[in-house]
Amino acid sequence: MQRRSLALGLPAGLLLAALSGPAARAQVQADQRAVLRHYADLGHAMYGDSLAGAEALRQAVGAFLAAPTAEGLAAARQAWIAARAPYAQTEAFRFGNPEVDAWEGRVNAWPLDEGLIDAVDPAYGTESDENPLYAANIIASRSLRLGDETHDISAITAEALEGLHEAGGVEANVTIGYHAIEFLLWGQDLHGTGKGAGERSFTDYTTAANADRRGQYLRVVTDLLVKDLADMAAKWGPEGEIRRRLSGRPAPQGLAAMLTGLGSLSYGELAGERMKLGLMLHDPEEEHDCFSDNTHNSHRGNVLGMIAIWRGEYTRTNGTVLRGASLRNLVDRTDRRLREQMDARFAATGAAFDALKQRAETVEAYDQMLAEGNPAGNAAIQACIDALLAQTRSIERVVAALKLPAISVEGSESLDDPAKVFK
Repeated sequence: MQRRSLALGLPAGLLLAALSGPAARAQVQADQRAVLRHYADLGHAMYGDSLAGAEALRQAVGAFLAAPTAEGLAAARQAWIAARAPYAQTEAFRFGNPEVDAWEGRVNAWPLDEGLIDAVDPAYGTESDENPLYAANIIASRSLRLGDETHDISAITAEALEGLHEAGGVEANVTIGYHAIEFLLWGQDLHGTGKGAGERSFTDYTTAANADRRGQYLRVVTDLLVKDLADMAAKWGPEGEIRRRLSGRPAPQGLAAMLTGLGSLSYGELAGERMKLGLMLHDPEEEHDCFSDNTHNSHRGNVLGMIAIWRGEYTRTNGTVLRGASLRNLVDRTDRRLREQMDARFAATGAAFDALKQRAETVEAYDQMLAEGNPAGNAAIQACIDALLAQTRSIERVVAALKLPAISVEGSESLDDPAKVFK
């Protein structure tokens, strides 16, 4: 007896032919294009929210600098934390989009040698074999010499700070971006793996040495953050270069780039460089938002961004929800069991990071969790790493199921060759 489709009344063989013919292939291509268009919409929304957060931060910083008080400093710090929330989600656009990866170091470079920016505790030291500008102190200086080049910093301007960013090819020479602002708001965290974040006083902007220059630095670097985020939001906009690139290349390549971003953030960047390395070394200097003790929120934001891209669903900072065509839709039509597995992987990762956040807010900060001799804290971090590794394996399965070009996921010595970490 010939099997028939209840839906179409066609013999099964004819149905299979219909589903694999030109019309079906055209529909697949249209569906893939829809996913890429919505991916660009997500990027535009997330960077737009990040820009709005930076603008609110600039307003809070301006109010604080106009009349520095302890309350004003606390308000600026809270604005920084709020601004980080949408930005953390955008990191899921890295790696697969060269425009983002080339730009990211301007806004999120880390770790930084804080002695380049300002006066530091004597325990910090005065020199480093790796960095000739380790304790150069831009705020207290009028010029800096690096090799044969002299940098004029008699005035703290955007050009002066940009000229010293990653100077000498040293990545720790961070002079701009979120973490430079974070240091200027909180100061050094001198507690190691003990309780407490940075404790900078508002008097650093009133009666302390170089208070005026410190205020100017904070003002300039916050303005630069707004400018950089405005530039990136425009790149994802209706006429932006990223949107044009995505629409101008074959859809399978665009989808592969999306999954490259998810896999690389999941594996090498978050599980490896940001979490496993610090856990192996038990080193609070490897904590991402180390001055503010906000690391748990930034890490969890990375995960929320990955989930948003997978599901094609993003909750904006004003509470509205942006929904559209997604990778999840495509996989569901190709391999429902894999879609269910990927859903479960993201759910497990989300739960692990929710638990990390809960612990950070009720038991101990992330840098305390890193401490040697803290098995419960170490286990909370390792649970997140394990969930990310399982998630990455399923992401790689999605690439195969959708028959996309092979992707290269960012690696990490801490995961791929741990012995090198201790050499």
